[in-house]
Amino acid sequence: MTRIETILTHPGGAHKDEFLACSVLLARHRVPVIRREPTPMDLASPAVAVIDVGHHHEPALNNFDHHQLPKDHPPTCSLSLVLQHLGLYEDARQFCDWLEPAEWFDCRGLITTAKWLKTDPTVVTKLVSPIDITLLRRFALAQRIEPGNPLWEVMRMIGEDLLDYVKTMRARLDFIGSHSEIWEMELDGRPAKVLFLPRTDPLPDEPSLGIDQFVISRGLAEEMVGLVYPDRRSTGYGLSRFQDNARLDFTRIASCPEVHFAHVRGFVAKTSTADVARLKSLMTQAGVTAIN
Repeated sequence: MTRIETILTHPGGAHKDEFLACSVLLARHRVPVIRREPTPMDLASPAVAVIDVGHHHEPALNNFDHHQLPKDHPPTCSLSLVLQHLGLYEDARQFCDWLEPAEWFDCRGLITTAKWLKTDPTVVTKLVSPIDITLLRRFALAQRIEPGNPLWEVMRMIGEDLLDYVKTMRARLDFIGSHSEIWEMELDGRPAKVLFLPRTDPLPDEPSLGIDQFVISRGLAEEMVGLVYPDRRSTGYGLSRFQDNARLDFTRIASCPEVHFAHVRGFVAKTSTADVARLKSLMTQAGVTAIN
């Protein structure tokens, strides 16, 4: 990306897409954010990143607006365009479940987005956080946000964490693909698959991070029942349901001597054993007939 000296976005009401698009750019460019209408000179200068305004999508000039796109265009917001330009959009769509709804909400509005989500509009509004409200309100009130300003610093942190998460998840899925095994098992007399991730040295900070996304990315979600992964708090393993699959109930192994925790709702357990044969036995003991 060409060196950016200023990030410019529209004045007035603020929305999540331009707030996050600006935040992502701040993670790479320590520059001010200005909220006003762009001039022709702004649009012609690659040193000025024009976000969510200007009716131009010209990545070479760092112009990222989507409002000129036809109304039947797939939902695309300014954050989408910035992530595309950074080569991170496909991974972000895969790893950030909130991104596609954010695109729909920005391009189609509340009612259509709720229909797409197959839910009532009031459900969507009930999920709005006061964190969202305050950050967007303060962003809307500002005309110029400089480095050192608390809002600027928070935006940069959000952008850094978003980019770091997307990049970390890609590396994490590659790691899981290189180290994991798929156990073919019988649970309560029926075939099932369990993903096993062995301990490594060094051990990742969050050993279970990315396992669900890995299973989905490999097209195994319909067959996968459970997960076995290193417990970061001990030398043993965590046992859990995959997507809360009711074919496993870990209260059934709560009395086993090597099981030091089993949630009362049966969806997760922790064991001190690292013996693979015993781990398989515990998973088999936890198997039940799912009740739909």
